[in-house]
Amino acid sequence: MKVTVLLGGDSPERDVSLASGAGIVKALRARGHETHVVDPALPPGANAERPAARIGERPPGDLAQLPFEEAFAWLNAAPVRSADIIFVALHGGKGEDGTIQALLEAAGLVYTGSGILGSALAMNKDRSKALFREAGVQTAPHLLVDASSGRSRSEAGVAIGKALGFPVIVKPNTQGSSVGFSFVGEPGGLEAALASAACFGGDCIVERYIPGRELTAAILGGEALPLVEIIPEGGFYDYKRKYTKGTSRYVAPAELEARIADRVRREASLAYDALACRDYARVDFRLSPEGEPYCLEVNTLPGMTELSLVPMAAKAVGIGFEDLVERICAMALGRKK
Repeated sequence: MKVTVLLGGDSPERDVSLASGAGIVKALRARGHETHVVDPALPPGANAERPAARIGERPPGDLAQLPFEEAFAWLNAAPVRSADIIFVALHGGKGEDGTIQALLEAAGLVYTGSGILGSALAMNKDRSKALFREAGVQTAPHLLVDASSGRSRSEAGVAIGKALGFPVIVKPNTQGSSVGFSFVGEPGGLEAALASAACFGGDCIVERYIPGRELTAAILGGEALPLVEIIPEGGFYDYKRKYTKGTSRYVAPAELEARIADRVRREASLAYDALACRDYARVDFRLSPEGEPYCLEVNTLPGMTELSLVPMAAKAVGIGFEDLVERICAMALGRKK
């Protein structure tokens, strides 16, 4: 099988994508597949091969600022056009919101992960939460706030206090990996949190904080794998604790009553289907002290690093990392046939 891995990109999650891509490339080459690497954010002809990815690395530039022929030169690169499948290991931004997926489909290329619609819906937290509710999946009450100006942020504070109370969680409407995430315990901290989230797009999600446990459900080929519990050390499961060794503990499978675990896995599958996802995804939950699960979001291109949760869930049922990567490729290849 000839596979080209798309990694890097120009989103705020570029560094995680580099780490995911490096792991995927290593796994595919270990299984004997011809594997190439393409980074859409690098200039034409640049070498995208990296012995390791460094968390914290910054994008080389904004694709939107490049001339058209340069911004999309990667799409006509020989490793892309000749591949049996494209393994999309991009995270966030245009790599996960349906944009790259649309380009690949227009070029007649087969790729891994959710399609245009599923990618776009999952990236928009406000729209996805509406679809969760329609599908019978419980999710925390929220408001969509335009935080693009100081005035709009100030006016939003009154509505948030009345509708949600405090504490609340503030995050960008269209980002992942907890980019721009803030916990706001009192009204006084709201405006700064909105301003921080607005740096990644004017629209922000403000949702009621659900105390309790952090759970995630990996979906592989439409099947919910065993749940994983995340136990962050001394704080929230934010960007730093997601990608820094020793800052979080994981329990896989999560230690839960069977009825609760079954409900979370069932609602994870419903959320996955509601957003028209495919191949694999990760569905995140908060579990209240009363045992009530609240779906937070669906990640259509979840991390594939050594700290990542989908490989952890797969391992709990005897699926090793190399086998997991091959299974994802096989699902995409099946669509080509």
